[in-house]
Amino acid sequence: MNKKVASTLATIFIILIIGAVLLYVTIGKPSTTVSAEAAQYIGNHSIVYVQAGCVHCKDQEDLFGDNWKYITALDCIASQPNTQICINNNISGTPTWVINGKQYIGVQSIQTLENLTGYIGQ
Repeated sequence: MNKKVASTLATIFIILIIGAVLLYVTIGKPSTTVSAEAAQYIGNHSIVYVQAGCVHCKDQEDLFGDNWKYITALDCIASQPNTQICINNNISGTPTWVINGKQYIGVQSIQTLENLTGYIGQ
């Protein structure tokens, strides 16, 4: 293989690697598009049952980013009283959102949570 072809192939390979890394960084991190106002509203009109070590619970938390602090979350395995609350409320998986007395199991999008809680944004 001549040096010009080898150099071109190496350059293309490097560009592909850089593109793959940038794509991973962009897609790998969930975007936080929820406002503090929306997070507060969702937190005031719902409760989410989670548990430490739950990957999907972490995914849900990541969707809120820094605004997760406004969400009313109860860790089902943090303490015996919490565990009993989860049992009493028939929580079969986490995360489970309870909104207006109805359970929504699994990671929910911000838009879904806004709609379910009745949040009307600015």
